[in-house]
Amino acid sequence: MSAHPIHSISVVGSGNVAEAIALAVAESEELHLKQIVARNPERGRVLAEMTGAEWCQDAGAAAEADLYIICVSDRAVGDVAATLPSIDSAIVVHTAGSVEMDVLGKRARGVFYPFQTFTAGRRVDFQQVPLFVEGCDEPTTVELERVARTLSRRVYRATSQRRREIHLTGVLACNFVNALYAMAADRLSEREGLPFDILRPLIEQTARKAVEADHPREVQTGPAVRGDKVVTDRHCAMLSGDSRQEEIYKLLTEYIWETSKKI
Repeated sequence: MSAHPIHSISVVGSGNVAEAIALAVAESEELHLKQIVARNPERGRVLAEMTGAEWCQDAGAAAEADLYIICVSDRAVGDVAATLPSIDSAIVVHTAGSVEMDVLGKRARGVFYPFQTFTAGRRVDFQQVPLFVEGCDEPTTVELERVARTLSRRVYRATSQRRREIHLTGVLACNFVNALYAMAADRLSEREGLPFDILRPLIEQTARKAVEADHPREVQTGPAVRGDKVVTDRHCAMLSGDSRQEEIYKLLTEYIWETSKKI
């Protein structure tokens, strides 16, 4: 038996992910964004106006839809899902990278995980965003894949275990790297009074080289990959006033040196 065809979609939430998905659905010629369900009245109304959808503040009073996409914090997914109307033909999915599908209960359910960083007000080309799909059964998975392909050219299946691994790599490649940008920017500002603009060309070139290479390790540069202990020891001494940053530097230097031998 095939799953009920999905046409009407309600997005539950009003944060960064909700905005990106709602805009992508609203721009699709094959799908209809029926409603934004959001407790935050200011954001809910703004997002509804941006997408031409209705707005509903109470998830329990949400309009009937073929698919509900829950875009809320990981810890709130289960509670929000439990408040949605129980509609036999509807599918409920969440967008979290590290949350099990079964937190949604026993209804037709799945996961619709966009592997990208989103910021309110910053548009992304959603067709280029990898979408990882999981369904509670084969018909549901196939239908979620169909919907995903209307929004993105990069659609993959992923079990909960696979999705957790993917999410971890995203934290390493995005969140941790951005934290290092911030660490460098703070040091430039606090020690030398220089603006973040000094780092922009370096960051852009580093990212460009990494995405154009077959593997980022092939374009690794710096004193660690050269095994230049004079420079790395000097850097550690400069960081000695902040033991946490010094430890981060030492660990990354060791990692770069050890992994560079694999090339």
